[in-house]
Amino acid sequence: MAVDIVIVNWNSRELLEKCVESIIKFGGEHLGKIVVVDNHSSDDSLRFIADYPEVDLQQLTANKGFARACNLGAAQCSAEYLLFLNPDAALYEGTLNGVVEFMQRSCNQNVGICGVKLMDEHNQVARSCSRTASPLGLFFHSIGLDRPWPKLGQAMREWDHLSNQNVDQVIGAFYFVRAKLFADLSGFDERFFVYYEEVDFAYRALKSGYSSYFLSDVSAYHLGGGTSDQVKASRLFYSLRSRLQYAYKHFGYAQASFVAFTSLAFEPIVRSLKALMRGDIQSIKETFAAYKKLILWGVGQSSE
Repeated sequence: MAVDIVIVNWNSRELLEKCVESIIKFGGEHLGKIVVVDNHSSDDSLRFIADYPEVDLQQLTANKGFARACNLGAAQCSAEYLLFLNPDAALYEGTLNGVVEFMQRSCNQNVGICGVKLMDEHNQVARSCSRTASPLGLFFHSIGLDRPWPKLGQAMREWDHLSNQNVDQVIGAFYFVRAKLFADLSGFDERFFVYYEEVDFAYRALKSGYSSYFLSDVSAYHLGGGTSDQVKASRLFYSLRSRLQYAYKHFGYAQASFVAFTSLAFEPIVRSLKALMRGDIQSIKETFAAYKKLILWGVGQSSE
């Protein structure tokens, strides 16, 4: 069974090269198309991709966001499975074969989404899975209590990720999904410019009867951060904005407003105090820049 791989690129030429080369080297018998959707990069990513005839390139004339770019890439695919792979990720030998073999088992036909054990640049296992976002979990995150007590928050940092199990959500860096399910749910919700698109999709898949599974027996590489590290204030802004969009989509007005209040009233203070304790003045500036953008966005939304 074939797997088509979609990579969304934005100014990540060096990471993308390693990613594509790993696919060509380790894709194996199940590899179908390699589709790279370039989100209007300003580096030499496009010139680099031209050297790889195995890659189908879709060049966008503006940055359409991660969710939109993923959907555009998926529209070019025809395989039974889709793998959305970040440019800062890479395959190992046997990665695709292992996931396909798992998904093909008759007992796993209700598994719609699969993630694998991700190894970071220090060869450490990344704790990448999460619980379904909830108003209370997001509140604990806003006030910083999910760090000392991970079970209070969304990220499953308390679990070593060394066993196979059903989870609420796998990370979008390696997002293996049944193509029919992706089409049936109309892909990622494009209102999420970046972040939370996979959280939203996993929740909708679960409501449709399809679970997410973490397959520790299979590994891949993930640097983490990737191109989003290039603009930290923007990264925080989009993360916060997507959080609020998710809350208003799924929680109802009262609970979503609670999430908005705690995110705006408490979280910038907590973030700034932590940065101050580290002596990181730049992070304080970036935090306030992100929240300024968020407030301006919120004002614009309320006036529409």
